[in-house]
Amino acid sequence: MLNWMKWFPENVSTYGGEIDSMISLIYYVTLAWFFLTMGALLLFLFLYRRREGRRASYIRGERWGEVGWVFALVLIVLVLDFWIDFRGASVWAKVKSHMPPTELTIQVTAKQFNWEVLYPGPDGKFGTEDDRPFENELHVPVGKPVRVVLKSKDVIHSFFSPNLRLKQDMVPGRAIPAWFEATKPGKYELACAELCGFGHSGMKGWLYVHTAGEYEQWVKEQWPAS
Repeated sequence: MLNWMKWFPENVSTYGGEIDSMISLIYYVTLAWFFLTMGALLLFLFLYRRREGRRASYIRGERWGEVGWVFALVLIVLVLDFWIDFRGASVWAKVKSHMPPTELTIQVTAKQFNWEVLYPGPDGKFGTEDDRPFENELHVPVGKPVRVVLKSKDVIHSFFSPNLRLKQDMVPGRAIPAWFEATKPGKYELACAELCGFGHSGMKGWLYVHTAGEYEQWVKEQWPAS
């Protein structure tokens, strides 16, 4: 783990490490480019400072040698950008496209300003009598892939779990699938990462990751008849 990443919330997701690696790549590319840019600026300030007996020259940028500097820098930026895109393609596909098989699907609906969480019950189907709603709390077992169906009742919200490295916008009129697999039991914050109104900052819920035994006990408490 890179030293600067100790500032991040603890990663408890199976794909969190790959996302952190991409953030690190972008961070160091940007940092290197920043120092090169500032270094060049300071160098030019020194080399071309005002001096006695030296007249300023006006560069029109019409000669190929002058234009070449612009194209060279543009090419470097494009190469770096495509390199980041290439490295991130597999991570994007893993998080967004290749959803693993799962036994648990949960529906999360955002509204101003809370999270409505719906479990399908023992029959595994939404819209039946054994559905169980919760508010601002999501319970999952550790080490098991979980599918969440994200919806919004009013405006655009964003489902954000810093510890899972998961953030997905929720758009009214759409059901957007996402998934995660938590690797460590605990209680983790769920926040809205899209400005959604005056109560946005207080729109907070909690993700409870249970051990297998604890989750089984929680399920029995919610659906005792089953």
